[in-house]
Amino acid sequence: MKFAVLGGGSWATAIVKMLTENQDQVIWYMRNEDAITHIKTEKHNPNYLSSVEFHLEQLHLTSDINEAVSNADLLIFAIPSAFLDIELQKLTVSLENKIVFSAIKGIVPETGLIVGEHFHEKYAIPFENIGVITGPCHAEEVALERLSYLTIACADQEKATIVAENLKSHYIKTKISDDIIGTEYAAMLKNIYAIAAGISHGLGYGDNFQSVLMSNSIREMKRFIKRVHKMKRNINNSAYLGDLLVTGYSTFSRNRMFGNMIGKGYTVKSAMMEMSMVAEGYYATKSAHLLMQKINKESGTPIIDAVYEVLYKGRNPKKIFTALTDKLD
Repeated sequence: MKFAVLGGGSWATAIVKMLTENQDQVIWYMRNEDAITHIKTEKHNPNYLSSVEFHLEQLHLTSDINEAVSNADLLIFAIPSAFLDIELQKLTVSLENKIVFSAIKGIVPETGLIVGEHFHEKYAIPFENIGVITGPCHAEEVALERLSYLTIACADQEKATIVAENLKSHYIKTKISDDIIGTEYAAMLKNIYAIAAGISHGLGYGDNFQSVLMSNSIREMKRFIKRVHKMKRNINNSAYLGDLLVTGYSTFSRNRMFGNMIGKGYTVKSAMMEMSMVAEGYYATKSAHLLMQKINKESGTPIIDAVYEVLYKGRNPKKIFTALTDKLD
């Protein structure tokens, strides 16, 4: 089965690295032609995970999304959710009969859907041909070949197994799941909670409060996912709790970094300009808040609501988080 990775960021680079441990050749689409030229001459991505050196004979590099899609059986999308729809508009070839896996932790702003649902609704791809790749796993630690874990979710367990087998190595352990909707929502929500953790850190809250915030976050995540997709799942598994913890606490977390800057007094615009990478949680916050408002006015998501008030209503982070502390236990 021929794999294509679509995206040029750190997570896309990490996935290509993982695949080249098992595949003779991986198709890699990125829109930045200068980056492709650099990889062909210097053997590494100039902008992300530059310590990872590739064997060029294992890469089929292209800046043409149609070429990548046409030549692959299984597509792994690692394009930030805010730019996914724009990239997909370039498609002139069909996605019919393609297997699509999302490594994107966010909601598509144009439709308000998680990526799997977006492909199902807009491109009529059956759910058995849609999958999700989730952590807990930071791209930076993949680059360092530190032991990491991935959860591969798909309604078709055979396809999940194929992807899991092609991503695993001596430093990557994989497990499969049938909770495609729940794991994808969890991957999106943990970025919002990481922003909350960053804001609280920027405001000067210590480890004691952070532990309470994370404890409340996993319970809030459980309520949220149960409302949008009710099925039996263990929220304490690594795809949910583990991914939340690493994103909320790690110094590699761009969402925590973004929140930390907001807590220290940066405006949203200035924080975004300061960062070289996209904080998916910013876009996810609005979509998650609006979805809960649509489902139930009494959403039971005080942490998401607090982050929304700060990021989208311009409310004072100190005042909002002071009020939030009285809602946590």
